[in-house]
Amino acid sequence: MRVIVRFRAIALGLAITVTGCASPPNADVDAAKAALDRAATDRAGQYAAESLKAAQDARAALDAELKAQEGKWFKSYDKTKELAVAAKAAGDKAAADAVASKEKADAVAAKKKADAAAAKAKAQMAPLRIGGQIKAPNKIKDVKPVYPAIAQSARVAGVVTIEATIGPDGKVIDAKVVRSIPLLDQAALDAVRQWEYMPTLLNGVPVPVLVTVTINFTR
Repeated sequence: MRVIVRFRAIALGLAITVTGCASPPNADVDAAKAALDRAATDRAGQYAAESLKAAQDARAALDAELKAQEGKWFKSYDKTKELAVAAKAAGDKAAADAVASKEKADAVAAKKKADAAAAKAKAQMAPLRIGGQIKAPNKIKDVKPVYPAIAQSARVAGVVTIEATIGPDGKVIDAKVVRSIPLLDQAALDAVRQWEYMPTLLNGVPVPVLVTVTINFTR
């Protein structure tokens, strides 16, 4: 009986020694910390704030568990390993989200810059008036105006004159009324803005031109 008790005491002592010397999963913990650091470097705080917050919370839970185990006589790092793996995954996600969000933001900024440059170039290229080397462009797409019902009811008819700017690609990029019939102006503009022309060339280069067109509304 004494032998059995002594054996149990020795076994318990060995168990205490083994358990008390259990080592934390340092490699997993370091990987989790590195993932969070990488997310911060990739500016997750700016581009993926929610994902970064989740990663920081996972890191805090890991740190709390490590601290809790330090104060225990019987240490077990199974939960610590799980938390480390989860924290690494959260850090990796935050980094990936930050990279993707930054790429999207950069694309939007690049498009805005390109649009602004195109608008500036367009503004700097004044349309040329017909005459001399500048021949009247040939219309290749015609859209008839819709006679407004209110104008028909009021027996309003006549000619609306529009000055249209034809872009280098032959599409109408601007139109304004120079001779107005208030009830018919918008219908005339809506039609002209859908017209298309053969591009006008000057020395072989497409250029914008200014043309005057008339829209005749008859009852």
